[in-house]
Amino acid sequence: MIMFMTSFILILIVLLSLFSWVISFKSMFNREKVIPFECGFDPLVSNKVSFYISFYLFSLVFLVFDVEIILLFPMIMIIKNSNLMFFSMFLFMYFMCLLIWGLMMEYIDCSLEWSI
Repeated sequence: MIMFMTSFILILIVLLSLFSWVISFKSMFNREKVIPFECGFDPLVSNKVSFYISFYLFSLVFLVFDVEIILLFPMIMIIKNSNLMFFSMFLFMYFMCLLIWGLMMEYIDCSLEWSI
């Protein structure tokens, strides 16, 4: 029984690998489909693409505040259901001060401005 299961698994692995190999061939009919990027510019001509750092900084700010907002919702439920109300409120206020401090630092650093 064990020999049958082992051989079945090995045959299944070989068949799935062959199937994956067969369907992974790229067609060479279209030049744009062969190159790795399909985002509107031709990477074969020029490697210098104008990319403004403000977009990158703004996306990082969004990610940081998105994660912090996700952390705020469970914190509210913990404060509501906790026996240690003072300690929970202290942690919540500390977290909010860190958020406000980060927002002030980004405002001082002019990371929130969209001037290109």
